[in-house]
Amino acid sequence: MTHGATSEPASSPSLAKSPPPDAPSPAAGRGPRARLPLGSLTDVHSLSLVGVLAVLSLIGAITAPDQFLSVDNVQLILTQASVIGVVTVGMTFVIIGGGIDLSVGAIVALASVWCTTVATQEYGMGGMIFCALAVGLGCGLVNGVLIAYGPMVPFVATLAMLASARGLALQITEGRTQIVTVDSVLDLGGRDAYVLGVPPLVIIFAGVTAIGWVLLNRTTFGRRTVAIGGNPEAARLAGIAVKRQRLMIYGLSGLCCGVAAFMLVVLSGSGQNTNGNLYELNAIAAAIIGGTLLSGGRGTILGAVLGVLVFQTITNLFTLNNLESAVQQIAQGAIIVAAVLLQRRTAAQQP
Repeated sequence: MTHGATSEPASSPSLAKSPPPDAPSPAAGRGPRARLPLGSLTDVHSLSLVGVLAVLSLIGAITAPDQFLSVDNVQLILTQASVIGVVTVGMTFVIIGGGIDLSVGAIVALASVWCTTVATQEYGMGGMIFCALAVGLGCGLVNGVLIAYGPMVPFVATLAMLASARGLALQITEGRTQIVTVDSVLDLGGRDAYVLGVPPLVIIFAGVTAIGWVLLNRTTFGRRTVAIGGNPEAARLAGIAVKRQRLMIYGLSGLCCGVAAFMLVVLSGSGQNTNGNLYELNAIAAAIIGGTLLSGGRGTILGAVLGVLVFQTITNLFTLNNLESAVQQIAQGAIIVAAVLLQRRTAAQQP
């Protein structure tokens, strides 16, 4: 028959394997196995963090209305979040790129004491800023060289930097606090330096956040960071210089530590070898609850910033209500566990 080719039974393997081009995909259905786009998952996660902040604000308004809702307290929360927030931006890039950096707190300490030595302060604020940035960038590049070209495991390389930077900071200060004597630096921490009620440190934090967002979402650097975090071998085969990219990522993290070190000097008016204590844990925790996967390949700057604000708001609430720090640490640990469990669930929904 001339029409025999079109009368093939419906059970034919060729038809079973070749659905019409416009047929809906099974994954696009509304059944329990349907999957959401990655962008939708990211938006939902960010919105959930905004919801958490709203709940925390409501709790603060109920438990300490006169203090929590005051302008001074809001400025305090934002200022205290700014330093660790800048570190978290750099940490987010590192984790998205498939690495980890345990040395950020020690780098902050080393940069802060190096830029507050008597010799450095003789060059004024410009000299102090340059010194902090140079020390942070240098330490980050050392980490990058060890990890990318060593090659060393990021955990081991950054742990070694943690010990070395802390030891060098202690040697520079000899265990003493170095007081800042440059008036222009001290003035940045005063209320006269506020811009429309916004502290200068918050403005710096906002600027670093904006730059980080643009780097991650609108540049080749950001796309390559995500690529090597998701699958470094595939990224290498695609023509990406994986080693050089890792070097630049850790250099960026160190540079953020240098910025944070100068901000901490402005905030405290001194340089100490104990500065940046546990910053590495706080930055990692903030990035995680912000939606950054510890395995690499996914994360957002906005989510990381929201994570910092959540932790800082919790700290502020506990302080205002005179609650024990041990309870605060338990609460933070519970939040981290919940965030990791949420990551596992959302990762299973990725297409």
